[in-house]
Amino acid sequence: MRKVLARTGAGVAGVVATLLLTTAPASAHVTVSSANATQGGYAKLTFRVPNEKGNASTVKLEVALPADKPIASVSVKPVNGWSVQADKAKLATPIKSHGDEITEAVTKITWTASADAAIKPGQFQEFDISVGPLPMTDKLVLKALQTYSDGDIVRWIDEPSSDGKEPEHPAPTLKLAAQTSDTATHTTSTGTQPQAAATDTAARSRANLGLGLGIAALVVAVTGVVLAGLAWRRRSTA
Repeated sequence: MRKVLARTGAGVAGVVATLLLTTAPASAHVTVSSANATQGGYAKLTFRVPNEKGNASTVKLEVALPADKPIASVSVKPVNGWSVQADKAKLATPIKSHGDEITEAVTKITWTASADAAIKPGQFQEFDISVGPLPMTDKLVLKALQTYSDGDIVRWIDEPSSDGKEPEHPAPTLKLAAQTSDTATHTTSTGTQPQAAATDTAARSRANLGLGLGIAALVVAVTGVVLAGLAWRRRSTA
């Protein structure tokens, strides 16, 4: 009886561990956050890119900036081991920035890793850009493509649904705080932006949940092995 229970416990533990370890990483999405993203203001945007695969590394990230909501100024922070390219396109309708007419704007940014800088399994990387003035809209949808060393491309392009449910491959989405008289005067203010902070916190929570489930699965699996070993020893000495 003990032998049967031990085998059953070990089998269940193995199944649970497998399910948890294979499903947990699915919650790790490419996300964007900012501490001071305000309509009409300037801000630093951070793209967080976790590696979801266990047998391949992330070697490229492409981010599309919406052409219908162009941003006049876009600059990129260097990342060690990664080359970066910012592609511009002619605007259908020129925009004004500080009295100047802007006829073209950055519409895509591509980061490409050298061999030793790729994002390996269990790791993540962050990519920063400085942008402004931000468009007068409540949110920016910044679609992204994540390329792996095995040739797989994950398209983070699904826009937020009207019912609030998260799509399978959600596009990085940044909420912009409404412009106030203070931010209109001081567009480079470093005040916090609650909505963006909430996005960042949600991303951290999902990552922490995946880690916690993985640890729980490991504990269950080890417990099953120990129980099986004790049952075998008792049978041997009986």
